[in-house]
Amino acid sequence: MAGRDSAGPFSEKGFYLAEFRGRTLAIAARAAELARPAPLEQLLKELAANHTRVVLVTTDAGVAAALVGSQPHHAADPSLETAVWRSLLRAPHASVVAPDGEGFLHAWREVALRLGLHKLVLVDPEGGLRKPGGSTGSFVGLEELRRSLREPGEGEGTRRAALLREIDLALGAGLGAVNLCTLEGLADELFTYAGSGTLFTRERYVAVRKLGLDDYDLAADLVSKGVAEGYLAPRSAGEVERVLVAGFGAFVEGSHLAGLGALLEHGEERAGEIASLYTLTRFIGEGVGAHLIGFALERARQRALSYVFACSTAERVARFFERQGFRRVAPGEVPASKWRDYDPERRQRVVCLRVECASTPARD
Repeated sequence: MAGRDSAGPFSEKGFYLAEFRGRTLAIAARAAELARPAPLEQLLKELAANHTRVVLVTTDAGVAAALVGSQPHHAADPSLETAVWRSLLRAPHASVVAPDGEGFLHAWREVALRLGLHKLVLVDPEGGLRKPGGSTGSFVGLEELRRSLREPGEGEGTRRAALLREIDLALGAGLGAVNLCTLEGLADELFTYAGSGTLFTRERYVAVRKLGLDDYDLAADLVSKGVAEGYLAPRSAGEVERVLVAGFGAFVEGSHLAGLGALLEHGEERAGEIASLYTLTRFIGEGVGAHLIGFALERARQRALSYVFACSTAERVARFFERQGFRRVAPGEVPASKWRDYDPERRQRVVCLRVECASTPARD
């Protein structure tokens, strides 16, 4: 596959490295946060080897020079854009020095916008955004961010409110995404599905589309994760390939695969089975599952199927399908082909759900 080493196994980290290859990221951290810079040093090495450029924005010229290996530029430089460009022609990374204190918040935003970067990673000792109730929000759109500014979460004080306002302004001015995490959580935030902090984006929207060839690696990996976690039934290699061909994914901001599913047809009864429905933990609660089911039901109607069914051994999943308008049925009310070579022990525990194609899903 283009963009990655096809000889090596697929991995979460490999997927994200392929996404970052040939692009430029900004990482902003006060010098005080870089007193123990090992996590950033390791990240910079990996990104350089991946042909990913980094612009480090920090508050101390000596710290910047030590990490990047060249003299930093100043945030107020009127020719900052071309100066950074020339630096990146010579080396994989460049740095920009900004004033400390409140001025730093304004500076990293202006640097990212002036350079026209798509993503900025903001290092903060408190990590991601805390929602009311104290939990961390893994994925936050601009509308929710503004709501959190009106209703701050537990422990979000004045300093954090100022930081979140700058993220709001950055997204509103055109920056594509901001990741907020701790220094120790940098690698997890950039290279894992779950992340370690909060991903902020301009719009919280989900687009569902058929999986393409370039999506198969990640989709197959997610199916494996779902099986390992007990949410999905084990499938043979051939069955997984069938899922990929019939599969569709929910993409957030056009590039983040948040969940997937497949509609497998059982022709003898003109029935469709929703299979391998799986949502990444990071995106649970974002309505991804409802979008996937809505897409499957619309596809079933287009193909003139009589009904759609799903099977699960997880009560939580069964209740979710019921909220989408499905009803619990006996195993005999789904196609007999479903049970060919099916694990007898699993069949004893499985819950079957069905909805007629004339019905519409209820709610998320």
